[in-house]
Amino acid sequence: MVKNSKLNFLETLSLYQEQHLLTPKQIGGIKTFYVTYLESLDKELHSKEEIDQMFFSFLDEVIKQAKDPYPFQLYHQKIREPFDYYQFGIRFFDPIVDKKSSSILGKERLKEIVNHIKQKHNVIFLANHQTEADPQAIGILLKDEFPSLSQQMIFVAGERVVTDTLAIPFSMGCDLICIYSKRYIDHPPELKEQKQLHNKKSMILMSELLSEGGKCIYVAPSGGRDRRNAQGEIEIAPFDPKSIEMFYLMAQKSKTPTFFYPMALGTYELLPPPEKIQIELGEHRTLKRVGIHMAIGPSIDMEHFPGSDHPNKDVRRKSRADYIWKLVHDDYNKFQGEK
Repeated sequence: MVKNSKLNFLETLSLYQEQHLLTPKQIGGIKTFYVTYLESLDKELHSKEEIDQMFFSFLDEVIKQAKDPYPFQLYHQKIREPFDYYQFGIRFFDPIVDKKSSSILGKERLKEIVNHIKQKHNVIFLANHQTEADPQAIGILLKDEFPSLSQQMIFVAGERVVTDTLAIPFSMGCDLICIYSKRYIDHPPELKEQKQLHNKKSMILMSELLSEGGKCIYVAPSGGRDRRNAQGEIEIAPFDPKSIEMFYLMAQKSKTPTFFYPMALGTYELLPPPEKIQIELGEHRTLKRVGIHMAIGPSIDMEHFPGSDHPNKDVRRKSRADYIWKLVHDDYNKFQGEK
């Protein structure tokens, strides 16, 4: 798509609306995305012209997806040629991350993790999840000191980031294992069985990847993003015991040493989720320039934790999920004062 050089980005967007290249909802979503991006930008570091060019690239990609959506496979590996979607995602969000107020806690653990992967051991991060841009936020935090780790990470992703037209260009730059989240598996009801079969195939594939060894996987056992409570406070969403148990069983079945680590992310203000869970695609997206944060705790003992001696297996699994959630929650609280 070649833009008219006399038109700025918003004028071009209006022209595309007149040509019915995108729906009014998509146009409105891109406009909000663009306006809040510019408002958040450090004007001393980045010019409007530079950002316009980046948004023209983004707009071209969105139009491509509107015409012919990319067919994500169960295991999608990032596309880097002929267009490098990974670097595009990093470059897109990098200008609105305040590096001076960002932080990483647990760098010694990250060095440990890099060594695990070099030895062909697996690492699974059990993490909270706050924004659609968490993969890019993690990449930005890790790219200077741990560049290999940022590019090796595989994200367990829900259907929304591979079906929403505005999210697809960024998802194409990530390694993804695509599943249907428990939040949306019943919608619509007639597709529930098909979605369950898809998830089963994804889990078989993940088991095969773990058996190969040297894999680094990010999963949010909550099955969705954190949100604000009635008091306006961001709450770390509870972890699903069944999800954690499934990953632990797959790790054991692989017979490859697999280490579990808690990861706390503080990225909420960068790209806040909707206040309430939305079933339909096309959520309202606003951006804000903020510091982002990550904390990596010590390797988790998956067998010994408070409540691990309970005779009921369901109680044990819930106790483990609550224990890991608390590890993430406590680490998250450590960097709240840094925002």
